[in-house]
Parts: sequence; C-alpha cells; structure tokens
Amino acid sequence: MSTLKLTYDGDQHGTAVKEPEHKSVEIGCIQHGVKSDELSAGDLVGLGVAGCMLFSMGHQADAEGLDLRGTVVDVKFSISKQHPLYMDSITLVFAMPKGISQADRAKLEAAAERCPLKASFRPETKISYEYTYYEDMAPID
Repeated sequence: MSTLKLTYDGDQHGTAVKEPEHKSVEIGCIQHGVKSDELSAGDLVGLGVAGCMLFSMGHQADAEGLDLRGTVVDVKFSISKQHPLYMDSITLVFAMPKGISQADRAKLEAAAERCPLKASFRPETKISYEYTYYEDMAPID
C-alpha cells in the first residue's frame, strides 16, 4: 500500500512524497504565491476530479473496445472570496479523440458522471465540464 507524506518546507511551500515509489511533487499555497515549478493544493484537487472522470471514462472505453489515448483535459478552478475560503468552481474541458460514435459518447459521458469525487464537495462548489470531440471542432485557418 502506498503512503502519501507532505513535509512543510517553510514559506507556504511543501514537498509531497508517495512511498514506497519515492515520487515527489512540490506544492505551494495559492494565496501566498505558487512557484512556477509547483502545483497548488487547488491544482491537485482539480486534477483529481479530472483524473477520476477521465479514468471512469477509460474503464468504460476498455469495456467497449474504444481508445481514449490522447484525450486531454483542461482544468481550471477558482477559490471563493468569502471566508471561510473554499473551492467554488472547477471547470473541465475534455478534448476527446476522433471516431467516437454518438452512442459511445453518451456511454463515456455517463461513466464520467459516476466519478465519486464529484460527490465530495460542498453544495456551493460548481463542477462544470464539456466534451469537445476533434471531428466537431472548427478548422483553424
């Protein structure tokens, strides 16, 4: 079983390590300035929701014989201005590969809906998402 550890490095920065693999990531506090090589706690939460939804779709895709390789999720979030501060929105835009039928799109999007992390937020947190399929995108001139 993996263990996650977060060490406070001072000045609102820390290092998270996943053991026993020794994988690490630098984390900073968004209110005090995140260094360019760091992720914020909010970044990790947004990525967690994106990953949960994407991997839920991946499970469905495997069952249907679909290939989702190359799918990219653009993740944005915002923090409330009122105290206590909380994440008030997460916006995800899924750029999906070509060749997925309308029926399969519906199945994949339904699978993403089943992501359990989405149910872990307070009611005020708005999680919005959209799916863009490459063949539906307008050509760039």
